[in-house]
Amino acid sequence: MAKQDSNLTHHEELRLDYLQKNIHYLNDKERNELAYLQYKWETGRPLLSRKKSYIPEYEEDERVEDWEPYREEQDDFEDDFVETEDDILPPYPHRRRYFSTVRSIDIPKAKKVRKKKKGRVKRFFLVLFLVILAVLVGMGFMFVKGMASVEQRAASERFAGQSSANGVNILILGTDGRIGESSSMTRTDSIMVLNVNNRDKKVKLVSFMRDTLIDIGGNDYKLNVAYTFGEQNGNQGAENVREVLKENFDIDVKYYALVDFSTFATAIDTLFPKGVTIDAQFATVDGQPVSSVDVPDDLRMENGVVPNQTISVGLQQMDGRTLLNYARFRKDDEGDFGRTKRQQQVLAAIMTQAKDPTKLFTGAEALGKVYALTSTNIPQTFIVTNGLFATLDARNGIEQTTIPAIGDWVDEYDVYGGLGLKIDFGKYQNRLSELGLR
Repeated sequence: MAKQDSNLTHHEELRLDYLQKNIHYLNDKERNELAYLQYKWETGRPLLSRKKSYIPEYEEDERVEDWEPYREEQDDFEDDFVETEDDILPPYPHRRRYFSTVRSIDIPKAKKVRKKKKGRVKRFFLVLFLVILAVLVGMGFMFVKGMASVEQRAASERFAGQSSANGVNILILGTDGRIGESSSMTRTDSIMVLNVNNRDKKVKLVSFMRDTLIDIGGNDYKLNVAYTFGEQNGNQGAENVREVLKENFDIDVKYYALVDFSTFATAIDTLFPKGVTIDAQFATVDGQPVSSVDVPDDLRMENGVVPNQTISVGLQQMDGRTLLNYARFRKDDEGDFGRTKRQQQVLAAIMTQAKDPTKLFTGAEALGKVYALTSTNIPQTFIVTNGLFATLDARNGIEQTTIPAIGDWVDEYDVYGGLGLKIDFGKYQNRLSELGLR
């Protein structure tokens, strides 16, 4: 195809090229200028001018194809026009590929584009809000359904919980309660504080060793008897543990959850019908490595006799009963410290494996059942709304700490003559501050 001659001056061609490339950023004046230059280029006539330039007036929204009257008017002026200096300048090279599309150019109106984008953003967030609301309502319904399936719900105790500075601290107590025993006869096998919904977007877990010596009335007692004393004083075991932790470690706890042997096993089997994946590990026994150990099987006790269950070392699926026995074992060379590590491992596995989004509703129903079986003051609304975010935070890692650290204590005896752990409380108050739990 033959090259089309341009009736624009060199400077006008440059200006037209610039305006076309920046078409989305032009103000009203520049858009008018672009439309005029396009009109001149499309007429195909050589550029003529009078002593005073002739620029026809037009409205902002006029298009080039609506300018036919100006063609006739320019013909009337043609005899009065003279060739300008610009007409004898060397021809400016055409950008053929770009100019050939001039007739298809549509000058956008910036205000309308912005309004359209704002409308899309609003619709997106509205749909997102409705989806989240529907999910929460559905989870809440299934949670209540799970609670309703339990005939006899566990009673909650009086608990004067206090808010913490960063996130929510939850006291988790695992008791050695057995069938036929009253709560005043039980002690706490595990004492943990779980910190969730904090600024670090991580789950933090602190275990307090049960043999840590604390001062009660001027005498040294082991930490695990604090629950027993509280239960003997009007069923306030969890509250007494909270007060002891506040007095000795200066840590505030908002909620509590009390889990005994049977409740723990039932909860695991309800939430994880296929079991929990655990890489079972034990320390040496009498200085010798082991490939398996025999652990007490408390849930199968008959006539006061507790049988054993063999658990092998390595990766495996554990049901609720096996997971309980694994978490309670303390007959390897690490003793209570090894048991505390296994308890942390079990709780971390539960939280990280409960995050499958495809089980939001069935999981909520199972959680409702577990909630009804557990003595706790955690509000139902917190479970439904904040529990999901806490589980998602577990993907960023679970920061685990044991107090005291292994070997960081002095052996001393409690008031009953039992060997306990004397520790530096000021040191561990600072450690809890570093973790963000105080």
